[in-house]
Amino acid sequence: MLVSMLSNAQDHITDLADFVVASPTSYHAADSLAARLREAGFEELDPRRPFDAVTGKRFVHRDGAVVAWVAPEELGEDAGFRIVGTHTDSPSFKLKPGELIRCAGWTQVGVEVYGGPLLNSWLDRDLGIAGRIVTRDGESHLVKSGPIARIPQLAVHLDRGVNEALKLDRQQHMQPVVAVDLKGSVLGHLAGLAGVEEGEIAHHDLYVFDTQHPAVIGVEEDFFASARLDNLSSTHAGLTALESLEVGTDVALLVAFDHEEVGSATTTGAGGPILQDVLERIAAGYGLNLDATRAMFARSSCISADSGHLVHPNYVKFHDPQNHPTPNAGPLLKLNANQRYATDAVGAAIWLRACEEADVPSQPFVSNNAMPCGSTIGPITATRLGITTVDVGIGLLSMHSAREMCGVEDAWFLARALEAYLAS
Repeated sequence: MLVSMLSNAQDHITDLADFVVASPTSYHAADSLAARLREAGFEELDPRRPFDAVTGKRFVHRDGAVVAWVAPEELGEDAGFRIVGTHTDSPSFKLKPGELIRCAGWTQVGVEVYGGPLLNSWLDRDLGIAGRIVTRDGESHLVKSGPIARIPQLAVHLDRGVNEALKLDRQQHMQPVVAVDLKGSVLGHLAGLAGVEEGEIAHHDLYVFDTQHPAVIGVEEDFFASARLDNLSSTHAGLTALESLEVGTDVALLVAFDHEEVGSATTTGAGGPILQDVLERIAAGYGLNLDATRAMFARSSCISADSGHLVHPNYVKFHDPQNHPTPNAGPLLKLNANQRYATDAVGAAIWLRACEEADVPSQPFVSNNAMPCGSTIGPITATRLGITTVDVGIGLLSMHSAREMCGVEDAWFLARALEAYLAS
């Protein structure tokens, strides 16, 4: 059924590392997905045009999002959609338009906080700038620099209390240094890398990223440290589960949304129309009317794959006292009584059956009642479409840090479980 990347955990983690390096922004992640899907024999469809056919292996790519599916030639009366939902974006800093900042002999770029990063984790790192440049003809050009920026921390000699309380002002303290007396412009530098003239740039969506490469670490090499594991770990797992999947009786589908970290309320976010649009167009391609399409939704399910929390050994009191998920013990089944996660007993059974078929362990995850619980695309997808949805994901330490950490085997476990779910 699948795939050399699923043959063992080490191969999978090496491939995940390459995927992360190639995907400094959501636009690059979607481009990487599209390239892998083409290589695997998927045909790209233009969402601006009617779909000429929906069966076989197909995908659509819009901005930082991708929807890909494997569909049979004919649908049985009990067929549904089997959906894996992830997101391509991660917390970061987005470049503001306008002039560079010049202060005390330094040249800086102005940035706006994107999502909810752990601010202190971005200090004193070698940072690049990546994203898309849109020229006046409307064309998008992906660009990725090397290490050209740094957010320097104030020396301890000038802030003797820093180790007792570090307070960072998002506007004053988080603007990266890029040069002393810059002769040209940062945008000009990036335009050169993208192969366009600076004067042709209409606007841009550019983000700061950490240039340090992922690494397998630990005395027994059982940890994986990397940027953007939230949520490229799930996106990559969904890709490897789908790209060599054989055609089954249901429509197996991967949707990698953008903008989850800022609320999903965009054209390519889970709160937007992109998934519903593709599902309805697939159903129409089989000749289903609205009633039959809604019935197919009712027979469908979605696994929302997004990272969760491992128990931090230095901060155990912030976790549930009885529920202690550990690295390399399987992906998390994420539960929340207030539906911050969409999992219910029906969805949990779907997930646990997939794990059993894949011979993969799974761990329940619940939050400490005194701690607010985050959310995912899961409740949004369930609310928009009425499709049974279950929230899962690998456990991380330091979620939303510039460099997160997971267990080496957990990413592989997730991919295998998603493959079993899509294939069943």
